[in-house]
Amino acid sequence: MPGSIEKRGENSYRLIVSGGYGPDGKRKRYTKTIKVEGKTETAKLKEAEKELAKFIAEIEGNTFIEPSKLTFKAFVEKWLEEYAKDNLAPKTLYRYKEMLDKRILPALGHLKLNKIKPIHILEFLNMLKEDGTRLDGKKGGLSSQTIKHHYRLIHAMLEDAVKWQLIPSNPASNIDPPKVNKHEAEYYNEEEVKELVKALDGEKLKYQVAIMLTLAAGERLGELMGLKWEHIDFDNNTIEIVQANQYLPGQGLFTKTPKNETSKRLIAIPQQIMDLLREYKKEQNLERLKKGNKWIDTGFVFTQWNGQPMYYDTISKWFSKFLQKKGLRHITFHQLRHTSATLLINAGENIKAVSKRLGHSNTSTTMNIYA
Repeated sequence: MPGSIEKRGENSYRLIVSGGYGPDGKRKRYTKTIKVEGKTETAKLKEAEKELAKFIAEIEGNTFIEPSKLTFKAFVEKWLEEYAKDNLAPKTLYRYKEMLDKRILPALGHLKLNKIKPIHILEFLNMLKEDGTRLDGKKGGLSSQTIKHHYRLIHAMLEDAVKWQLIPSNPASNIDPPKVNKHEAEYYNEEEVKELVKALDGEKLKYQVAIMLTLAAGERLGELMGLKWEHIDFDNNTIEIVQANQYLPGQGLFTKTPKNETSKRLIAIPQQIMDLLREYKKEQNLERLKKGNKWIDTGFVFTQWNGQPMYYDTISKWFSKFLQKKGLRHITFHQLRHTSATLLINAGENIKAVSKRLGHSNTSTTMNIYA
């Protein structure tokens, strides 16, 4: 399949490939304009030749879609297959697909990729504020934070379209990101924590351990569910966060690496909590002996009756019912993490140390939430 290269600008080239015949009997001609980097003309031309080879391979493999005919929906399908599937965490990919299928593609999917203008994106974001856009049946539009999530996804995908040289610029960059009203993180104060700890007396040991450990360590729920006995050092009073358990419809329960590299961390735990963990380990060992061959030894700290890892939301559902039963102010299980961080900060702990303990990628994340 013959191909040629035409220089268009300082770093711009047009790729031309001829192949096959159209319904009118005329030879088909494919063109694509690219930008290349290089210190010399020879280096730039070599890069252009590489791109030409890729272009020919796409045409021969019937995977090339002319940018002028490429719809946003077709591009999204390609983006999901070529990039998202291998580069995004399962939960992130699931959430992105949900936003795409339920809102973004029904509104923008029919548009040609190279015809999307800033006004199209702006109108879509404004539509999300209107009554009837919620999927939970509640009145009103989406929250400003949820709308911003939609904007970020659209912006990120179109930025990749620019990198892949499908469009010259990102139309989402030409509108201001939605403003989000800052809400202070909900948490328990010291008196409420004392009431919570007192109310735990008499509850199942596994739930006591889950609450007390989260108050002490501030780990994420998925990290708590992914904790194994091998990650607990009873000699040095530490726990090591190296993985997290999550659940997705259609995929079930699975174990993954933590949210980011800084999420892998060693956390010092007070002696009182370590003693509680030791007591719970003894209880679990007795339970394992009672169950005999029905027990599946997975090594997880928090398990179901047969040793299988506890479901991701079992603790959070129990916690909500527990607070209601005891007449305590309702907060989510995740807000125990906020409580842990806030107590440390109020006690004068250095923000950098708190950020590291929480597994945040940078201190600015900690400051934005708790400052």
